[in-house]
Amino acid sequence: MSRQANESGILSARGVSKSFGGVAALHDVSFDVLPGEIHALVGENGAGKSTLVKIIAGALSPDAGEVLFKGDPFKPSDPGAAAEAGIGIVFQELPLIPDLTVAENVFFDRQPLTRVRTVARRRLRAECVEAFERFSLTGIDPEAQVRDLSVASRQLVAILKALAADPSLLVLDEATAALGPSEVTWLLEQVRAAAEAGVAVIYISHRLAEIADICQRLTVLRNGESVGSWRNGELESEELVRAILGRRLGQLYPGIPPTVKPKVMLETKGLRAGRRLRNLDLQVKEGEILGIAGLEGQGQLELILSLYGMLTSHGSIFVDGVEHRINSPRDALRAGIGLALVPEDRKTEGLLPTLTIRENLALPVLHRVSHLGYISSQKEAELVGPTIHRLNIGRQDPSQLAGDLSGGNQQKVVVGKFLISGARVLLLYDLTRGVDVGAKAEMFLTLNELAAEGYSMLFYSSDVTELVNVAHRIVVMFDGLVCADLLNDGSLDEEMIVAHMLNAADRTGVVGSLVR
Repeated sequence: MSRQANESGILSARGVSKSFGGVAALHDVSFDVLPGEIHALVGENGAGKSTLVKIIAGALSPDAGEVLFKGDPFKPSDPGAAAEAGIGIVFQELPLIPDLTVAENVFFDRQPLTRVRTVARRRLRAECVEAFERFSLTGIDPEAQVRDLSVASRQLVAILKALAADPSLLVLDEATAALGPSEVTWLLEQVRAAAEAGVAVIYISHRLAEIADICQRLTVLRNGESVGSWRNGELESEELVRAILGRRLGQLYPGIPPTVKPKVMLETKGLRAGRRLRNLDLQVKEGEILGIAGLEGQGQLELILSLYGMLTSHGSIFVDGVEHRINSPRDALRAGIGLALVPEDRKTEGLLPTLTIRENLALPVLHRVSHLGYISSQKEAELVGPTIHRLNIGRQDPSQLAGDLSGGNQQKVVVGKFLISGARVLLLYDLTRGVDVGAKAEMFLTLNELAAEGYSMLFYSSDVTELVNVAHRIVVMFDGLVCADLLNDGSLDEEMIVAHMLNAADRTGVVGSLVR
């Protein structure tokens, strides 16, 4: 039974509403967070969660209603004012400054100063090292520039920045989306420790297993409205999904497609690239979804980038039996059937948010919709229309800006433009990261349909459960090599895959250095 929280919390939203261009992002939303409580905020992409977080942070002002913090009306002028008041927020879009170091980001606006008001560099580094030790986080150089870090490491730095400020309220908006299993374990430990120390936590995640594991209460938003609040365990998983979607889901995973043809569509021999990938041998067959598992930073990204020509590689790459030198994305697209990439960071590498869906989808095939340097909008629309309909992208309006789409629909655009290009081998890197349960179900169904049509897919996911339920076969990578090749014959489970991941690390003595 739904119960709206009526206790007085450290933070309370009362009838909060916010509209953009006449479209309501939030309507009359109310909820409370108590000191020492981990309170989940769940809902589909576009349900209003991030809008509510931005109002709490002072990045947006509500059109109606109010926010109370520690019992008083709270209207921060900007996120800096919210931080000064004691609110630490890890936004879904990481608010780090790429040209500053890790230490400069962690203590941004709080740097230790000398007597002449310049930054005390040695003290800054020492305090950053102390923060890493305090929160048991290793493996990141305080002097490294943030732009040189992986997405997962940048996420850890953003989390550390929020924790190190000793907030009264900690808000985590999809903080685990880019993290691997060991990093997720570390974060959940820190969240529990913060709550035990009396910190209130708002926890936003599409990973319902995390919600069940860590939160005391949860509030569901749907279409910008509060559906209700429940104590953890009051709802069965199917009831929770129904509350999120407003309907029954049916099945999240449609089952693994039964047919993989013997023809090898993609093969690497002795592939080497970057600092991690070394002498990798791999095969992907026609109609096969090959899952890639591994601890973060074991060569998975280098594999994808080298196959797409974004990273210089050595060794041999075969597409449909023909060897190709792939030195650029153009080479990848022209390599016989072609290769496609759904990248780690879709907003900077996968699409152009200021262009429309139509323009994004047509990017790889501009030669088919242009003449004498001029692009025909009509030809673009005719070309991309079937793909927009097939993938059910947004409101199926080709003129809709890609930046206005939810995360799940943005991923569909990234996939769709490579389907239009004629690619038959798809490189999928964390396809469902930050995507809600409804969009995930649509994506998995689409992958099944593509596999049945003979598309071959290299599917990396930081969510091991996805790999077990989606891939025909799973290879575990460690230190740039395949350390296990597992046929998903029905006996494979998450524990077995994680065991292979950790055993490889344990054999080399580095498992304790990843996250203490």
